[in-house]
Amino acid sequence: MVKEVISTTKAPAAIGPYSQGIRCGNLLFVSGQTPLNPETGKIAEGDIQAQARQCLENVKAILEAAGTNLDNVLKTTVFIKDMNNFSKINEIYAQYFTKNQPARSCIEAARLPLDVQVEIEVIAYIE
Repeated sequence: MVKEVISTTKAPAAIGPYSQGIRCGNLLFVSGQTPLNPETGKIAEGDIQAQARQCLENVKAILEAAGTNLDNVLKTTVFIKDMNNFSKINEIYAQYFTKNQPARSCIEAARLPLDVQVEIEVIAYIE
């Protein structure tokens, strides 16, 4: 199978040697998205929920650039700085995944890139 790089200006540019997303066949692997606003290049202002929302908006933009959407997400991994914020992140997460929720892992990470509070990666299906 051929590997295709997916890139969009509607999500933050990669801050290292990786791609925003990789399509291989009908699968899309989206790199962990931090709450960077692609228009300003700055971390989303506000609380953990504002950061979670921005992460998911970035994921959504990459999915759309690849020709798919949130309904086709198969698996997510959520990395959070403090597990005590899990329920707050879950509130936002539930607004994006309203039906046929994907499988999910949630991991507390001691330190995330740019000292953000949350990062989210996904694997999706492209029809």
